[in-house]
Amino acid sequence: MKLFRPHFILLALAILAYGLLLPRLGFYWDDLPISWIRYQLGRAALTQYFSTNRPVWGLLYQVTTSVLPYEPIYWQMFALLWRWLGAVVVYTLVDKLWKGKPSLALGVAVIFLVYPGFTQQWSAFLYCHFFIVLFFFLISYWFMLRALEQPDRYWRFTALGLIFSALNLWMMEYFYVLELMRVGVILAALRNETMSLRERTVKTFKLWIPYLAVFVLAVLSRLFIFNNQVYGIGLGDSLKSAPLETIIALARNIRFTLTLVLRDAWMGVTQLPNIESAESILGSYYVVIAVTVLVSIAGFLFASRTETKPIQKNITDSLWMIGLGIFSLLLSGWPFWLVGFVPSLAWPASRFTLPFMFGVGLVFVGAINLIPWERIRIALLISLVALAVGKQFLSANDYAQDWQTQKDLFWQLAWRAPSIEPDTAIIMNEGALEYYADNSLSPVVNWVYAPDLQREHIPYVLLYPTTRLRSDALPKLEPDLPIYTNYLAGTFNGNTSQALVIYFSPPGCLRILDPEVDRVNRSIPEQSLMRFAARLTNYETISNEPSAQMPEPYDPEPAHGWCYYFQKADLARQFKQWDEALALADEAFALNAQPGDPAEYFVFIEGYAHAGAWERAVELSQRSFAASELMGAPLCRLWERVEAETAKSPRGDALSASKRSGALSQIQSLLVCDP
Repeated sequence: MKLFRPHFILLALAILAYGLLLPRLGFYWDDLPISWIRYQLGRAALTQYFSTNRPVWGLLYQVTTSVLPYEPIYWQMFALLWRWLGAVVVYTLVDKLWKGKPSLALGVAVIFLVYPGFTQQWSAFLYCHFFIVLFFFLISYWFMLRALEQPDRYWRFTALGLIFSALNLWMMEYFYVLELMRVGVILAALRNETMSLRERTVKTFKLWIPYLAVFVLAVLSRLFIFNNQVYGIGLGDSLKSAPLETIIALARNIRFTLTLVLRDAWMGVTQLPNIESAESILGSYYVVIAVTVLVSIAGFLFASRTETKPIQKNITDSLWMIGLGIFSLLLSGWPFWLVGFVPSLAWPASRFTLPFMFGVGLVFVGAINLIPWERIRIALLISLVALAVGKQFLSANDYAQDWQTQKDLFWQLAWRAPSIEPDTAIIMNEGALEYYADNSLSPVVNWVYAPDLQREHIPYVLLYPTTRLRSDALPKLEPDLPIYTNYLAGTFNGNTSQALVIYFSPPGCLRILDPEVDRVNRSIPEQSLMRFAARLTNYETISNEPSAQMPEPYDPEPAHGWCYYFQKADLARQFKQWDEALALADEAFALNAQPGDPAEYFVFIEGYAHAGAWERAVELSQRSFAASELMGAPLCRLWERVEAETAKSPRGDALSASKRSGALSQIQSLLVCDP
């Protein structure tokens, strides 16, 4: 049982950090386009998608997607499994290199497992494949050490090590250069053997040469066979044109990266959650998890003292661990430094910290082991791990909330637009969702409105103007310009004259921006470019015939609250079904709910006006203006349209005409609209 205790502790930590909110988590970022391509467009489309970027890695997706269904919970559990297995292998590796010191091995493994620099665990469909490749890399080291321990099975274990090393090298570039760390691991494994420097060098080279041959072969294959990678080495031209400046910039990038992964990543764990937020109750979970982790790890650390003698200060072991860790860190960043990428702790660039996790664990535990007081060592390690677990849990909650917000977005869009004409571009503001890019959301639009799509022509695209403006995807915010987007597995060809412009800023409802009204709505931030884009809204792309089908992960349909009635009333307004709009208004206000944005009153103002309920229309206008004086200009535009459209209303008896005139006078007095 003692043999498996560290594995159980690592599993408990993995569940505490990443597993408590699994039922509330979904798909994020690149999860959506890759899974949509595989599950809707098919295997051939997935092969095409990866053909210009990591084609061998694409084969791994073919295997995993043949086994797991398109449900978030399965992929979340799958990613957690591989994250845990990687930590188990790290424990085993360090335990082999520093025999008789399981506490050191566990320390490196837990820091590797809960490292707070990487906070994208919950993009599970994408990152489970990263963790599988990372596992391949680590397990190849384990087989190498087994071959060293058992000379009679040397070639058997070496062959397995070479296979897994090759899988890592051919699948992706994240852990590519880190393969060269192997020579450091060999030296660490041989450090206690008595031999001359020449003998040590020869033996190290003999053990390393099979793996070095695989590495060289992988480099040659990338240069001459798989040379169609998306990201090319970017330092070559810079070194030729400005060698000194390039080298200085590279050195600064390396220093910045090492500071980031060793210091800044850990500074973030001390930031407590905002107790004024709606989710402030999570602060208590932060403490509960920290205490739970403390007890769990302390149980093993103190139990391990009965297995070996009390931990003694061992400078040599610590220096070897720190040295190997620094060697690992210096190798980890080259896949990014060579192409000019700068790792960051922000989403989504925190993925660049993945190769550094093993090196950070070695450096931290080696440094902690230099502290002469055992209790301080234990307390420091437990504190770091406990805070990191708490940080990861809070990040999981952020992801869970973002998944729910994203589901709300598409349910509201489906309510408002039961059917959208093919080849329509949807232009949307950036910032409503934290863990999605616009090319993450386009697949969902296609899945909702073209559920049976199985061809290369993609009928819908969603674009952020702040990201895509002045590109082929969105040349200008002007009508009658071509739109082109290449998804590798298919292409979208459209036109800015066939577009819907939507604004989504929770807790406000999704709104299809009105070309007349919202162009002057200063409550929409200017930097979002959405006021300028509003004129592109083409209501004719929306049909009242229901065709939208929500993908299974988006079920069940949310309860019908304020936003449901708002969307349905706006749909009725579009088709001038004023009686329907009036009935929906009555149901909406019967909820006693408050709109998240005062502009949400507009559809009901217009509906009540067309129904002849002028007093109610004026009252809602007053509410909207009282909520924000920025509503003044758009309200003026709205009432100009109301005045024009009701001039020859069938409700044109003398009494209603008098009420109409009085309402228009009240609005003029309230808003002081330009004549």
